[in-house]
Amino acid sequence: MTASMRVRRLVAGTAATGLLAGGAALGMSTTANAAPAPSAVTSVVTGDHHDHHDKCEWKKGHSENKWVKGHWEKKQVHHKTWHKGHHDKHGTWHQGSWEHHYTYKWIYVPGHWDHHWVKGHWDCKHH
Repeated sequence: MTASMRVRRLVAGTAATGLLAGGAALGMSTTANAAPAPSAVTSVVTGDHHDHHDKCEWKKGHSENKWVKGHWEKKQVHHKTWHKGHHDKHGTWHQGSWEHHYTYKWIYVPGHWDHHWVKGHWDCKHH
């Protein structure tokens, strides 16, 4: 997915550069016909627009809140059963104990805010 975004940005940047260069050439031809102005023409042609318009900064990975709509989840349910102590047929005492049972049950979870981790990424602002 990142590669496709890079390709899109490259194509868009190339197209914008072509349009700017075409516009500058058209502007030079019209200004040359109207009145010679070499200082204005050279500033348009030699100016590098990428340094002034694309500002990229690294955003560190962080946790952010995201709304999660209501949904069904299969959750593990824990059941405990107490077995009382007893004497067996030989007269030996067996202590009482808990028996643990785990089952799964579908539970509806209403909409809620949840923390999600956002990986570090480059954030480029185009002015």
